[in-house]
Formats: sequence, C-alpha cells, structure tokens
Amino acid sequence: MVSKVYFTDLHTTPSLSLPKKMEQLVREAGIDRLDCKDKFTAIKIHFGEPGNMAFLRHNYAARMVKILKKMESHVFLTDSNTLYSGRRSDAINHLYSAWENGYNPMAVNAPVIIADGLKGTEYRELPVNSALCKSAKIGSAIADADVIVSMTHFKGHEQAGFGGVLKNIGMGAASKAGKMDLHSSSKPVIEAEHCVGCRQCEKNCNYGAVILNEKKKAVIDYNKCVGCGQCIAVCRYSAAQPVWDNASELMNKKVAEYTHALLKDKPHFHISFIVDVSPECDCWGSNDIPLVPNIGMAASFDPVALDQACADLVMAAPALSGSAINKEGKNDLKGVDKFRHVHPNTDWRVGLEHAEKIGLGTRKYELIKM
Repeated sequence: MVSKVYFTDLHTTPSLSLPKKMEQLVREAGIDRLDCKDKFTAIKIHFGEPGNMAFLRHNYAARMVKILKKMESHVFLTDSNTLYSGRRSDAINHLYSAWENGYNPMAVNAPVIIADGLKGTEYRELPVNSALCKSAKIGSAIADADVIVSMTHFKGHEQAGFGGVLKNIGMGAASKAGKMDLHSSSKPVIEAEHCVGCRQCEKNCNYGAVILNEKKKAVIDYNKCVGCGQCIAVCRYSAAQPVWDNASELMNKKVAEYTHALLKDKPHFHISFIVDVSPECDCWGSNDIPLVPNIGMAASFDPVALDQACADLVMAAPALSGSAINKEGKNDLKGVDKFRHVHPNTDWRVGLEHAEKIGLGTRKYELIKM
C-alpha cells in the first residue's frame, strides 16, 4: 500500500501568502475529512527554546487554528515539558517561552496548554505492548484530546538523526517520565554537588526510594526505584539526572512506539515544514546555518510516509555552502544523507522501519506536487 504525501514549494505571489498556501496544501491533502466537529483537537507543535530562531513561525499555527475552528473543533496548541533543564522544563517557564516566541492566545486565537502539567508529572499511560515499550506515558492534555494535528519543523537532531513527525509526537508528547523511558534504559542518579537537601524528591517519590543521607544529600535506593523519573521532574536544582543512552537506534524505535500508542485510536493529520533545516533540534537556545536551502511544505495522514518523503527531499537537495556539512562549499552532497553526515552516530531509518513494522504507517509514498 502506498500513502499520499502532498507537497508545495515556497514560491508566493502578491495574492498568495505562505499561510494561505499552507491552507491550500492541507485542504488538498484532505484535512476537511478529519472528524473533529465538537471534539478537542490538539495541535502538537514545538514552541522553540528562546534564543533559537529556526522554530516554526506562529503565523502557520494561527492559520491552522482558523481552519480547525471552521470545522467546529475545540482546538488548542500544546507540547510537553522537557526532561533537561531549560526554559521549557516546567509549565510556567514553558508558557512564557511560548508567548515570547509568538504562541500566545492573542496571536494564534487559541489557548496554549502545557500537556503534562506544572512539573511534568501529569500523564496517562497508554498501552503499547510492543517490543520495547509496554505502555507510553503521554502528557494528559494530549492523551485526553480526541484528535491530533501535528505541525512539525523538519530539521536535524543530534540523537534521532532528524526531528520529524515521529519525533515531534513520540518524544514531544511524552511526559517527563515518558522522556525518561525514551532516553534511558537506566534509573536516575543524584549529582550530590547540586543537591541542596530540599527533600522535594523524597516527598514526591511514590516508592520511598529517595532519602536524605547524613550529609543532607539525596540518595536513591535502587532496590525500590522503578525509574519513573519523578525525582527529575520535581528537582529545581538539576541534582536528579537521567543516565542518557547514546543508542540512537533504540531511542528511535521507542519514539515510534510512543507515537503509535497516541495515534492508533485517534483521528490524526500531519504537516511538516522543510524550512530552516538546522543541524540540531529547536530545543537548543541557538541555531546554526541550515543544511540545505528551504524546500517547502508537505502534508499527509500517514506520519511515516511524511517523514520518509521529507528525508528524501532533503537528501536530494544541495547542501548550503558554509553549513556544518559543506563549510568550504566544495561539495553540494546531492543524494547524500545529510543527517547521517552531520550526526554519524545516528540512524533515522531504523525508526521508520520499526514504525512501519508495528503498523503506524508505510515508507512507500506517492509525492503529489501542487
């Protein structure tokens, strides 16, 4: 079976702006068939770490809100908190960051809801029963939504290879405990030099695994610890930390399973923007020169086909002179895997292959150009 992926470039006219062109694309791709009347519809989007300038402009989200409201949907924008320390690791700072980057109710005409709550501890466990994950810990606001619409900035990623639809949903929708599952096969550690003895980890551990020692430093009893990541979520001093896995293949497979857990019982639709294809994720507070020229926008009901199509479009494009993969402008790298080139220890193909295997979608697609 072949999935349809609809594509448009970024050429405009005085009467055809990019948001309007986006609307034409998603309507041609069939968004009007989405069953979302009187239903809670989550627009899953990355609001961008302040200081990063490659994240998606809020104007696209505002147009998507307008489209979905015309379909009589109860629409909101959402993302979950980050596991690492930064300006999006709790709901208050996450909201301020979103507002700073244009994602505020006045600009997008919809509420912004941080999916996993104030400290990243609010989630639903959705059954997966796949090879690696038995359940997926998804931020409550996303898990409780009736319909999922993803808007993805397609770019490089230092752990996944690239950040596409699966990364946006599977990792982005996960709560802090879920992100712990995805990033690590190990239990948390306490970095004693950062611990101030506030006891928040001890008070919030449901398993009695965290206590203060005689030096007033938190310690973990690994016989009791289940690796839920709650201590990481509530620690305000970066003392409780995950043990990061470097296995890109393992993480990409888990991301596919988390994405499947969320989407398998819900209507869903996806659009990716192949613009400002930075080598690193929008989670960084900065961004480098794009790897390739701006390519366009693509939309589909199939997230796997969409990720594959976007990757193929980037591979076919020339590398920008001065970028991380073509610093001296000597090789345009047409046909070369740009993401593997800039992040040689990653393998994004494994994630898409696994996603196809578990029934999330297909890598076979027909690219329909508008």
